[in-house]
This record gives sequence, structure tokens and C-alpha cells, in this order.
Amino acid sequence: MSATAVRPEQPPAAWRPTPLPGPLPAVRARLASTLPDDRRRALWVTLGVTGIAAVLRLIGLDHPKGLIFDEVYYAQDAHSMLSHGVEWDPGADGSSYVAHPPFGKWLIGLGEWAFGYDEVGWRIAAAAAGIIGVAILVRLMRRLTGSTLLGGTAGLLLAVEGSHLVLSRTSLLDIFIATLLLAAMYCLVRDRDWRRARWLAAIEDGLDPSRRRPRLGPAWWRIACAVLLGLAMATKWSALWYIVIVIVLFVVWDWRLRTDAGARKPFRDTLIYEFFQNLWFGLLAIGVYTLSWTGWFLNDTGSYRHWLADQGRAEPPVIGALTNWMQYHFSVLEFHEGLSSEHAYQSAPWQWLFDLRPVVFYWSSDVDCGTSDCAAEVLLLGTPLLWWTFVPAALALLVWALHKRDWRAWFLLAGLGAGILPWFMYPDRTMFFFYTAPAVPFFIGAVTWCLGLIIGRTDLRRRDAGLSSLGSPERRLTGALIAGAFVAVVVLCFAYFWPIYTGEAIPRDEWHARMWLDSWI
Repeated sequence: MSATAVRPEQPPAAWRPTPLPGPLPAVRARLASTLPDDRRRALWVTLGVTGIAAVLRLIGLDHPKGLIFDEVYYAQDAHSMLSHGVEWDPGADGSSYVAHPPFGKWLIGLGEWAFGYDEVGWRIAAAAAGIIGVAILVRLMRRLTGSTLLGGTAGLLLAVEGSHLVLSRTSLLDIFIATLLLAAMYCLVRDRDWRRARWLAAIEDGLDPSRRRPRLGPAWWRIACAVLLGLAMATKWSALWYIVIVIVLFVVWDWRLRTDAGARKPFRDTLIYEFFQNLWFGLLAIGVYTLSWTGWFLNDTGSYRHWLADQGRAEPPVIGALTNWMQYHFSVLEFHEGLSSEHAYQSAPWQWLFDLRPVVFYWSSDVDCGTSDCAAEVLLLGTPLLWWTFVPAALALLVWALHKRDWRAWFLLAGLGAGILPWFMYPDRTMFFFYTAPAVPFFIGAVTWCLGLIIGRTDLRRRDAGLSSLGSPERRLTGALIAGAFVAVVVLCFAYFWPIYTGEAIPRDEWHARMWLDSWI
């Protein structure tokens, strides 16, 4: 079944329940889940694809040796947090000014605590986050498309996406925020499905949706979404745009739910209901974000920890600490807004879309490859033949969303838009290619969706009725061969670039052969 599927295959007529009288069958059709019941196969596909991602991310994790690129900040900050509770600089009276919240560094520190302060220790948490992200994308795309095959395809494409691989093997913060946001968006979709199922069950039990709404019970998926978004914000502030998108989708989806169920005043009821829902949702996310700063609150040496006292002002026990904390945030915000220093590997958002300006994480010519002129590099570069389909796939998905008004297409567009579009508002800011990390799974979702359209689908109900099918067996076979060939070419492209993703020593002419664009050097 492909991305265009709207309902699982129907069982034989003898197995189908007798239709209920009245409008209930139509309501059921609008509210029912579309996920096919192939959980065992889906589990094996998820484990298999995740296993591939794990091997790629864990093999040779301790290479290159030493701290590379921004590991010099995050790995060392994480190590100091294990000892002091905050980022600590002995050369500045213990105070170390940092421009990102602490949660991602705590995750790096957890790896250092478990495996030691070495390459594996400070990279293992990033590898785990990348592996988990692949598993989540498999489950998300399966839920969106109703196809285990397409879910596995999306996960495989993410497993062999070069920039995701490099970030999964380096102790930067971006892989953590990417996985946390993807998990939050997955919980958002699960919450939507759960609410529609609860409404349908209540209506089948006799609820009149024009008079009252059902009692849904604890919204565990929404609670999980709030916690994950709070942790994402506690890793990098760019998660804010996803919080905005999530709240908008909560409102729109609840409105559509009430409309589909036959509520008398769906828009008014949504505004009232979602106001209180999003109030506690926001408070929970803020609470989780605040808790991530516990080490700073409990420590006397953190940056800005005693800002009021340093200004010669009174510092009450609780209010003073909160005031200092807010002043720290104002300082960090000012730092980010004014960040415009030149950098050799900076790039603009429009360049990200076409994989034009990667970032060198590691480079050495003092390596042995069996020849006299060798090179070893870790280059944050998206798998080119995959990356160059992102924009066409996103445009095709936009056309589909506008034409079909498909909520799933709009969801994927929202995910990739929240990760890319806000950066266009800061044309003078110093930015880097790895800022795209949260958007990459949704771009791959768009590509996977297009592969589903290429494959086509078979609609058994239309075939049984004597109508033309949207996907004949011949049509589907041709589409499957095209989609399979595309995935195979992407995997081969990834394998070709593997040496410059992992810092493998190769002859310099082989390295230069992989520099397809001058801007990659």
C-alpha cells in the first residue's frame, strides 16, 4: 500500500459487519484509523532498518581521535557538568558563558559517565539519538501512509543520509534536537489518532456529538509531546518554531475532528477546549525546560548565577535566582541575534536546500593510505542524490496538499517548514548547514510520499465494483521498480561518500573525485 492509501484493504464480504442504520457509518468512515493490522511485520521492518542505522553509526565511532569541530565546546562542557553541575571554566573563576541550554550537554555527559571521557564516551549519546531517530521515522511514516514498506523505506533513507550520519557520530547538539522534535511530532500524530478513536467509540456507544463531547481521559500522547518539546527547547531554542506548529495543528485537527463527528459548533468548541488544553500543554513544556536548568540553580559558579549581587543589588533566595536566570536568557538572546562574525563554512538557508555548502568537521593530510599523497576528512554533507530530490519532492507534496487537502501532506510540510523557513528571517546571522537537522526527516518523508505516488495503489472496493483501479498490477510493478531503483542509487551514492563521512584515509585524488562541486572544498 502506498502513500496515497486512505483505508486498509477490506476483508471478504462474509467477514464484514452488518452496516448500522443512520449516519453512523459515515461518521465511522471519517473518524476511523487507516493503519493496517500487520504489526509483526512492521516490528521486524523497524528492527531491521534500525539495526542497519546502528551498524553505520557505531562502527569506528572512536575515529577520528580527539575532539573535532565543536566537540571542543560540547564534549568539554558536558565533562565539566558531570563534576560541577554547570559548564565550568577554571580560568574564569569557574564561570563559563554558554549560548545553549543544558539538556543536550547532559546527554553527552551521560555517555561520558557510562563509557569514559574519550571518543566513544562523548559520541555515544549522539549515535544513540541518531539510531532512535531512524526508528521513529519508520513508525511515523508507516502511520501516515498505512504502509510498512514505505515506513521502512523512509527509515532506510534516513539511515543513509550523510548529514544525519555525521551528526550521529559527533557530539554536537543538533542530532539531539532533531530526534526530540521528530519524537514530539510522532506523539502529535498519535494523539490525533487516539482522539479520533475515542470520539468514534463514544458515538458508537450512543453519544450525540451535537449536544456534548466525550470524556477522553488522560491525554498521554499530548503529555509526552509537551515533555519532548520542553526537552528540545532545553537543547536548542530553535525548537520554538515546532512548538508553534504543534499548537496550530492541535487547534486545526480538533476543529476538523468536531466537524467530522457532527458537533453543532465545532469552531467555537475548539477555541474553548484548546485554550485550556494548550495552556496546560505550554506550562508543562515550560516546566520541563526549567527543570533542565536544575544544575545551574543549585550551583554558585554558573554564568550570571549572581548577576544581581554583582550589580550591587539585593538577591532574594528564589526571586533573585529567577531574575538572574532571566537575565542570562536575555544575554543569550542578544548573543544569538547579534551573531554575524565571518566563518569559513557559514552558509545561507537557500544553500542548504541544494546541499551547496557543507561543513568540514575534520581534516588531515598526515595519514597513511598506502600512497604518498593521502587525505582524511569528516565532511558534513548530505547524500547528494538524495538531497537534490528534497526540493522537488517538497513542491510535489505541496501540490498534493493543495489539491487533495490531505492532512498528512500538510503535516510533513509543517515539519520541514518549521525547520527551514524561520532561518530566512535572519539574513545577516552566521548560520551553518547542520541547522537543517530537524527538517531532514520531514524532507525524507516528502520523498517517501512521492515514491508512494510513483508506486500507486490498488483500491479493492473500486475493482469489486467494476470501476477502474487507481493502480493496476502492471502499473504498480513499474512504479515499484522505479522506486526501488531510486533507493538503490541513493544507497550506492552513500557508500561512495562513506570515506568522507567517517574520516577514512584515502588517496588525495580519490578524495578530490568526491568533491563534485567547488563549494564543497
